[in-house]
Amino acid sequence: MSQLDQLPDHDPAEVAEWLESLDSAVRTGGPHRAAYLLRRMTEHAARTGVDLPPLAGTPYVNTVPTAEEPEHPGDEDLERRITAWNRWNAAAMVSRGNHRAGLGGHIATYASAAWLYETGFQHFFRGKEADGSGDQLFLQGHASPGVYARAFLEGRIGADRLDRFRQEAGGDGLPSYPHPRRLPWFWEFPTVSMGLGPLSAVYQARFNRYLEHRGIKDTSRSRVWAFLGDGEMDEPESTAALALAARERLDNLTFVVNCNLQRLDGPVRPNFKIVQELEAQFRAAGWNVVKALWGTAWDGVLARDTTGALVRRLGEVPDAQFQTYATRDAGYVRDHFFGTAPALRALGAGLGDAELLELFGASRAGHEPRKVYAAYRAAVDHRGAPSVVLVQTVKGHTLGPGFASRNANHQMKKLTGKEFRALRDLLDLPIPDRELDGEVPPYGHPGEDSPEVRYLRERRAALGGPAPARRVTAVALPQPGPRPFEALAKGSGTQEIATTMAFVRLVKDLMRDEGTGRRWVPVVPDEARTFGMESLFPSAGLYSPSGQTYDPVDRDQLLYYREARDGQILNEGITEAGSLASFTAAATSYATHGEPMIPFYIFYSMFGWQRTADQFWSLADQLGRGFVIGATAGRTTMTGEGLQHADGHSHLIASTNPAAVAYDPAFAYEVAVIVREGLRRMFGPEAENVFYYLTVYNEPKVQPPMPPGVEEGILKGLYRYREAGGRETGGREAGGWETGSREAGGRETGGLPADAPRLQLLASGTAVHWALDAQRLLADEWGVAADVWSAPSWTELRRDALACDAARLRGEERVPYVTRALRGAPGPVLAVSDWMRAVPDQIAPWVEQDWTSLGTDGFGLSDTREAARRHFGVDPGAIAVAALDALARRGEVKPGAVREAAARYGTEG
Repeated sequence: MSQLDQLPDHDPAEVAEWLESLDSAVRTGGPHRAAYLLRRMTEHAARTGVDLPPLAGTPYVNTVPTAEEPEHPGDEDLERRITAWNRWNAAAMVSRGNHRAGLGGHIATYASAAWLYETGFQHFFRGKEADGSGDQLFLQGHASPGVYARAFLEGRIGADRLDRFRQEAGGDGLPSYPHPRRLPWFWEFPTVSMGLGPLSAVYQARFNRYLEHRGIKDTSRSRVWAFLGDGEMDEPESTAALALAARERLDNLTFVVNCNLQRLDGPVRPNFKIVQELEAQFRAAGWNVVKALWGTAWDGVLARDTTGALVRRLGEVPDAQFQTYATRDAGYVRDHFFGTAPALRALGAGLGDAELLELFGASRAGHEPRKVYAAYRAAVDHRGAPSVVLVQTVKGHTLGPGFASRNANHQMKKLTGKEFRALRDLLDLPIPDRELDGEVPPYGHPGEDSPEVRYLRERRAALGGPAPARRVTAVALPQPGPRPFEALAKGSGTQEIATTMAFVRLVKDLMRDEGTGRRWVPVVPDEARTFGMESLFPSAGLYSPSGQTYDPVDRDQLLYYREARDGQILNEGITEAGSLASFTAAATSYATHGEPMIPFYIFYSMFGWQRTADQFWSLADQLGRGFVIGATAGRTTMTGEGLQHADGHSHLIASTNPAAVAYDPAFAYEVAVIVREGLRRMFGPEAENVFYYLTVYNEPKVQPPMPPGVEEGILKGLYRYREAGGRETGGREAGGWETGSREAGGRETGGLPADAPRLQLLASGTAVHWALDAQRLLADEWGVAADVWSAPSWTELRRDALACDAARLRGEERVPYVTRALRGAPGPVLAVSDWMRAVPDQIAPWVEQDWTSLGTDGFGLSDTREAARRHFGVDPGAIAVAALDALARRGEVKPGAVREAAARYGTEG
């Protein structure tokens, strides 16, 4: 029985005739002939509009037949000479660095990919001078020496800077790989964290369409090119978004996979074929696949393969064996490749030894500009789907037998003098022997007015200017008016709202702002309803290039699920990696497209930083700007979620990222102050290359009005919220302790004696509420005066202190803000948060008082908030016990008070 038996068959006799014809083809021509006929039929059906699923694989030959290759539009001789100079200078730069400073660098990758890049630079890659966007180039990091070498030939980088490759400490060196933060006028996209380049490229192409569909900018001519290694495709992120690219028909996207068959330690697929594997993967995902495998030397041999034996043999030889053929003599190839079948022996007999060596040693499509051009043209001209070009090359091509196809060539960092002479001769460069007598090879340049340099510059001018290039032309955004922020500053009255909801309300109001509202880009990984964002669905809409092709089930409801071609919300589904890739594209639009956008990426608990910290590092490298919101934050605020959800360490991870401005606000008014300052710093006249990280909570609380004068303390990271006795103190300039008012008779406000034991409680986020409860317990039950401080940012306090320390070593006198704020404050300091103790402990070295901290160290667990906080020892009772212990160690309360409190509050276990 067949699955097809479930479908109606109106003419069984016709089906029987077709099957009989196939059986006859198998009998007379064999299974290979029958397979060929079926492929022909499938191909013909596609051309005539018959909807059939694509085949997963095709024969191991070029997709574009030689007879169908378009005319190459350039001066091939000049382009070969330009490429030769680039090859030489790339190898020279890395070798000079190794000879002089023992630095690393990669030679073999660019040697294999030189024509892949040069063909793009000469004929395809659009610069920014035409429309401010151009094409977006995600270039393979290990090939960066070749990109620098080309910029040297153009005159964009001088020889002195080439000699500072990987020597950045002086401030004028060249970064090892594409790092926009280190070379912001040159590189746009960091790509060397394997797998992030292809993932980012997909979402960049998608964001280009988003900008166009929303009417922000016409990006219809922009194409995203991602250059990848075949070994890199093993990273899960490399293929994570293939379905998205096909589903949204991103024909503005081209992947170029350099299939040199080698990764760092050896063959990519020793016992298999990586090209065929990738073809099946991309075809199954819905991509247009273009294979460029064989060079011109193979054309005649393949034409003489009348039986198909050669193509079958090429398809069955594993990659590791093919690499071996590239390094052995002609006799080995003749015996082991052609000696396996009579038809192959006949083909091999007609080939001389030199021809065999050329076939297997050098003749790959990736080393011939006509073959590469034909493949690129087939990709660019395809409509309705993204394209991938699988190009076969030789790793270490032109570098000599010590490099080419060798397993260790990724670790080989320099050529010998003899190897440079051989390279010079192979490339036919006019470099005299006397310049090769020293330890370091010279750089080569044909001259500023040479035909090569004139041609190179003319081609780039015709394509819209230099590439890669990063330019910031965006103007500052107008700052929104005060009304949205004032709404949070007033507090919530008697209504309880969580800080997550406070943030969402603020952004909803900001999205209505006439000047900047349309520039907000909400990015959500399928948790919008969790964060109370469904109210944005009908008004802002969810972006879909197809619009809404169905009648939503909740269409009759006020907050229905509305998708739209011009929708503003990017609801990415369950993919934090994809969400952050979208956020990055939006966060860097000010440079990529000259259009500043204001993205906010809101995620659930630890599923942001913990899962995607590498992408956040890449975001920082790419100089992204925007708001990252860790919603339902903390280790104890999510009832019932448990070990893998409860987040107590993301702030610690965020503190390692120098571009992340991290806050843990306790109140809605703190959220308002921080967001307003973030808009100024990131999108104002003196925009900074930072991004803001806010953790907000799902625990409803009455939100108090903002005390006067606290803005500075909020932004710097610390202010006294409520002094002992219950009075909210408001702000003051840090510089020493200020006591509150006292009642007649020598008592503090609130009824405590003036000489009552005193301490300082520092807390952030939802823990401020525990500290306030503990303040009441200590006053009412133990006669202890505790001042409560809100610490919206432990990390900003630490960074300020580190900057002060560095200034002191330069001879400047600067006192850290945290030291000034707490100077003179009586008693010990006890810090508490819903994070592990290492988060508040960041500031301990700069606190003059005795320091103690409490936190949620360990794995999370499922229970009520109260039980979880008791488990971790951070609830009000536990804070009171820790406070009494700190005072007892100073002799200010009796030791027995600690035991009594522990028994009373149930913390002794």
